[in-house]
Formats: sequence, structure tokens, C-alpha cells
Amino acid sequence: MESSSRRRLDSLSRHFFQPHQANQALFPNLLRGIRVNDVEADPVIIGGMVLDIQASPTIFAKPRTTTPGKVHYVPGGVARNIAECMSKLGSKPYMISALGLDMAGNMLLEHWRSAGLPMEGIRKHQDIRTSIVCNIFDVDGELAAGVASVEAIEKFLTSEWIGQFKCTICRAPVLMVDANLSPSALEASCQMAAESSTPVWFEPVSVTKSKRVASVAKYITFASPNEDELIAMANALSGKELFHPIQRDNTRIKCPVESLFRRLKPAISVLLEKGIKVVVLTLGSNGVVICSKEGPGFMKNVLVGTKKPHGFGSQLYKLMTESCPSDRFVNSATSSSKLYPFAVHLPTLPASVARLSGAGDCLVGGTMASLCAGLDVLQSVAAGIAAAKAAVEVESNVPAEYSLAKIAEMMLDVYTPQPKSYPVNKCKTWIKRKPAAKKSACSSKHPQPTSSTPFSRY
Repeated sequence: MESSSRRRLDSLSRHFFQPHQANQALFPNLLRGIRVNDVEADPVIIGGMVLDIQASPTIFAKPRTTTPGKVHYVPGGVARNIAECMSKLGSKPYMISALGLDMAGNMLLEHWRSAGLPMEGIRKHQDIRTSIVCNIFDVDGELAAGVASVEAIEKFLTSEWIGQFKCTICRAPVLMVDANLSPSALEASCQMAAESSTPVWFEPVSVTKSKRVASVAKYITFASPNEDELIAMANALSGKELFHPIQRDNTRIKCPVESLFRRLKPAISVLLEKGIKVVVLTLGSNGVVICSKEGPGFMKNVLVGTKKPHGFGSQLYKLMTESCPSDRFVNSATSSSKLYPFAVHLPTLPASVARLSGAGDCLVGGTMASLCAGLDVLQSVAAGIAAAKAAVEVESNVPAEYSLAKIAEMMLDVYTPQPKSYPVNKCKTWIKRKPAAKKSACSSKHPQPTSSTPFSRY
């Protein structure tokens, strides 16, 4: 009761006090890490809360007949998954979403309430039909087919509802929006954040919805597309169908990362030229490529003189800054490269795959939680990769809990090896990360996922 009352008081107080005004000159430097101005400020997550119905066959499925297997009801939704992951890594995200008073809505609301997270931003009404997605997986844990009923997010998560929480958004160290929002709600959210220089993370959700980036690219600090979403976003920002997905004869054959990057570089450049500060490109089993126009400087820590978080976040910050120094990569590039687009590759980790549905969301959630804890961009993405590995090894979208010790160990596997530089062309620098040696403890009967393009998430 006390915590609930305190949250209400905090919510009311935000309407009486002016939001912190960030130094406009510091905004570009947020590429190097989130500036945490106030330990009481919570990251804000705006987007869908969805009930996932997940069906997994125990044998290879045949068309036009039922197949033995298991069916689970799992709390889902890109924004909700990211927020839950962050909460289990020491953050306390403020969720803005919409739910109905139906069975699905009650299940999602009870799960959220049991986590002790703020509920004031969740719109609840009997006219809302809670979003539901039904996914059918194959025996390897990858999506075979799915049906999404998520119209309620666009209809009821309006700019007017979001506007009630403007002060909360302005105080936040970071705002995450997913592309389930209607274009008007998406633009209104980003404009509110821009008024106080709150960094914005854009999660594309799917190929179709990723195109909504066109009207908000100038506000975005971070975007996290997969390969197909990157192509769709670049075409939407160009106003033409200039780019096409990379064709592969066999999706289970890995394309060398350097080759893949060179082929995707023109599309990445469009996003950067249109105003997005950092592109966190997810490539499935090929890992993650982090791209910026700022050069190696965007990896530095900018938390000098700022307050540090408490609890789990404080432990994460202390452990990672000692084990994974932020200057490890800076000296590997030439001094002149700071003027040009810059890319760093981080590998995935071998995993015992149970389900791939929460991997991308936990990568973003782990990265954002780490940024909010004070880590720099590369340290944070390494932590995100560790969080994603833990996610694919469980049946739910987000693990029941995270172990700081295990996250630290996995993060070191991603981050520790020294990088090697590769010239992309005369004005760009490419830093490739050597994959960490596979450990026997990570071996399994399941192969490491090899699809380079994750399925659409809602």
C-alpha cells in the first residue's frame, strides 16, 4: 500500500515541478551513454502489452492436420517485454500502454502488478479489446506462422493519453517507443521527448510498421532494426524503393559479417543521414553491428559528475566498468576516423535454444537497462547480448530472473577479446569483434540459431 501511495504522489508531483532542462549542447554526446541526471527518474516505455499464445509441436508439423505439442499463454508485446527485462536488470520502467478488462488484459495486468511496477500509465477500459498474438513455432524454436490482433494499441494508445504523462517523459533518462503506435502518437511522443532533450529509442517491431520511422527519424537517438526492417526503414526515409533484402540460397548458411555489412552499409547510411544517431543492427547469429557518424568517440563514458544508480543497477555498473573498460575500443581506430561513420561488431553467444521470440526484445531491454545504470554504449550492448542469450534458453519471452554473475560472465565473453580494424573504404572505419571461444557449458542438443532475420514481433 505504501509503495502504491508513493507512486501516486510521485506521479502528482511531476505535474507541479518543471522537468529538468538538459544542456542542449550535450545532446549529441548521448551517443556515448545515457546521462543520468536524477536517480529518481524512470525510463519511459510506450507501446504494446500483448498476450502471446505460443504453440510448439513436439514433432515436425504437417499441413492440414493437428500436431501434438504444447500451448502456452505468455505475457508479450515488444514494449512490455523490453520493460520487463529492464525491471529484472535493476531499472524501474514507467509503462504507457492500453489494456482491456477482458481475460487477456487481466492476465497481463496481474503479471505487471505482481512485479511491483507503476501502473498509472496503463489505460484500462471495457471498450478495449486486449491485443493478442498467436504464434506457431517449428521444432527448432523458430516462428513458422503467426496471427496478430493488435488494433487496440493504435486505437486507444493515443497522443491525448500519452500527453497526460508529458512531465514523466521529460524527466526520463530515455524514452523507448515501439512502432505499434499510430503515426500521430509516435510523433507526439517523440516531440515531447525532444522538448527536454530526452533520448529516444525506436523499436521497429516489424517490416511493415518500421516504415513509420519516416516522420520521427530526426528525433531518434537509437534504432534497433533487424536486416529486413533496416531495408524497409531506408526505403521509407528515401521515399523510393532503392534497397532490397539480401537474397540467400540457403538462410542457414552464414554470410561473412564484413561482407554483410558492406552490402547493408548504404541502407545504414540513409538512417544516419536522416538524423538517427546510433543504429543497433541485429543480425541473428551474425551478432550485432553498432553504427554511428560520431566515430569511436561515441563509445566513451560521459557520466562524469552525474549520480550513479542504486541496487542491482549499481552492482552492474561497478562490475562492468571494472571488468570491461570503455576505452578498450577507442585506441583501435585512427584519430581521423572520429569524423566519419563508424561501426563495431559484437558476436552472439552459443545457446541452448528453447524459444527465439524474446531474444530481440531482451537485447534492447538489457542494453537500455545498462545505459540507465551508467554503462557506455558498447558495454551496454554486450550486456544486451547476454540478456538475449538467457532469453532464448527459456520458454517465456523474458527469463523469470537474471543472475548478475551470469550476465557479467557472458558479457565478458562478448566484450573481452581485442578488436581488429578493417578498412571499409577511404572514409569509414570498421571494427570487427572476434567471437569469444565457445564453452562446453553452452553446448546443447539445439544448434545455435542461424536465421539472420528474426520474425516480426508485436
